[in-house]
Amino acid sequence: MAKQGTIHVRSLITIVSILVLVGVELFGAALAAGWATAGLFQLGDLVGHVLMAVFCLIAAYGLYIFARRALSVEPIKH
Repeated sequence: MAKQGTIHVRSLITIVSILVLVGVELFGAALAAGWATAGLFQLGDLVGHVLMAVFCLIAAYGLYIFARRALSVEPIKH
């Protein structure tokens, strides 16, 4: 039977907190960029929503990459 590692709670709280902070920043910027781009070029609501969705997908990918790197620097298991 393999020995299972214990979860380091302080590291887990740190990782979750930073992911919430960075996630809110990324998704806020993505929504604002889609809204502003559609408004600036008068593209309409539908194109604005599509741009917001595209930018949110890019933000989700960026958050995923950030989470992987953060977990490699600060492991949550002993």
